[in-house]
Amino acid sequence: MAAKTAKAEKNKPKEKPQRVRSFPKKGPHGGMQLILAEDVPNLGKIGEVVEVRAGYGRNYLLPRGLATEVSDHNLRLIEQHKEKVRRAREAKLADLRVMAEQIARVTVTIEANATEEGHLYGSVGPAEIAKGLKGLNLNVDADMVRMEGAIKEANAVYEIDVHLAPEVQTKVKVLVIGVTEKP
Repeated sequence: MAAKTAKAEKNKPKEKPQRVRSFPKKGPHGGMQLILAEDVPNLGKIGEVVEVRAGYGRNYLLPRGLATEVSDHNLRLIEQHKEKVRRAREAKLADLRVMAEQIARVTVTIEANATEEGHLYGSVGPAEIAKGLKGLNLNVDADMVRMEGAIKEANAVYEIDVHLAPEVQTKVKVLVIGVTEKP
């Protein structure tokens, strides 16, 4: 009889361990409370506690790593992350200020096809100026060069604005030399 009960014990299906699910804290309006791990447009800055709808938090913010659940541990981690990001941002701004000083000291020379009177056949725009700066080992993108209009006259020096960051702007001198081709 004891053999039958031992055999019955072996054939008995094992119980699965119960999975404990933690639900994020609910806010005063019934939404999900989360801590932002990154800046999210139209929602908030890094480290802020925000209340969002459950679907937005579960399907967008959490899977992409843009937010985490509210807990004391996560709040400490976010504070450390904010400090690290702040230091990196300050270092990048210091590098950009040094680059702005270098840009202000140089003159970019651009050759373009022109008529005898000095009118350019085409024009000189931000892309050509950025290419000239890259030729001087200054990494500037075309969207950082701000011009009111394209340059259409040769044999003149122009001062063009360069916006490296919202806090860092400078001017670069651009010399356009007209090249006339004679057959």
